[in-house]
Amino acid sequence: MRIFQVLLIFTPSESLWKPVSREILLHLIEYLVSSYQTDTNITDLINSMRIHILPSMNPDGFEISRVGKCSGTHGRYNANNTDLNRNFPEPFGGRFSPFEPETEAVIRWIHSEPFVLSASFHGGAVLTAYPYDNNNQGSTNYSRSPDDDVFKYLAKTYSFNHKTMYKGNLCKMKFLDGVTNGAKWYSIAGGMQDYNYVWGQCFEVTVELSCCKYPPAAQLPHFWDQNKASLIALLKQAHLGIKGRVLDQDNSPVSKAIVNVFGRKNLIPFQTSKLGEYYRLLVPGEYTLMVEAKGFKPMNKTVDVFDGTSSSSAVVSDFILTKLDESQQT
Repeated sequence: MRIFQVLLIFTPSESLWKPVSREILLHLIEYLVSSYQTDTNITDLINSMRIHILPSMNPDGFEISRVGKCSGTHGRYNANNTDLNRNFPEPFGGRFSPFEPETEAVIRWIHSEPFVLSASFHGGAVLTAYPYDNNNQGSTNYSRSPDDDVFKYLAKTYSFNHKTMYKGNLCKMKFLDGVTNGAKWYSIAGGMQDYNYVWGQCFEVTVELSCCKYPPAAQLPHFWDQNKASLIALLKQAHLGIKGRVLDQDNSPVSKAIVNVFGRKNLIPFQTSKLGEYYRLLVPGEYTLMVEAKGFKPMNKTVDVFDGTSSSSAVVSDFILTKLDESQQT
């Protein structure tokens, strides 16, 4: 059985009233479709993964936004005056309820597939940010996730393939290499980036696309040109790391098996899908994976992970678990 990576690209919350995000994703859809079977790289990408794109999550805000509005919060909120990017469950404490219909729909969507990699698009700056967006202090301190090295790699992949983002000095702001930890920039609670990573097992970065949130339409092709290479480079990163299946001795999938990477203590352990699949984005190196499931003996395995982006496949490593004897089960 071939295991496909699933990539989720969409624009959340307030950014959906910003036409740069919306237009870039529409351009991306057109580019992928028109290049399929004519461009080898794009064909390989589409054949090796499932790509989900949501160009708009906050149509309410988009409807009331205005061309030339470069800053401020006009159009940020939905019809219920809620900022959707502050409306998700918060991993560092607190629950933001009631959830808006848009939030509930996206949460269901996040859990409908074993999504691996995600990008959300905003405006008002030019940079790529990565988790965590919050911390226990609620302050602007660096909030390091267990996969901080992977997130830096993903963020720099986008930044270094962008025509100007890597300079890190745009929009009267300074960010080394054009990337930043979210909480280090400014801390938010109830954001989708942290929710997607912690509960969705999906590595999400946030891309800020333009200094002006709603530039004139004539400038939109320019933003597509700036971001095209970065988007394709990010797509390829869905093949970074390791993937496989956890099976029993009868070759049946073991669902909800916990797959840990030694030295990385996630707030919520990554688990296998109903088909026994697991995915872990990892930069090249040697890693020890630890798999455990109820009724089975735990299993450790050390694996060499190499960069699989050029071959359109992460390293594949399956686990065959042995059932515990009745006397060993508690």
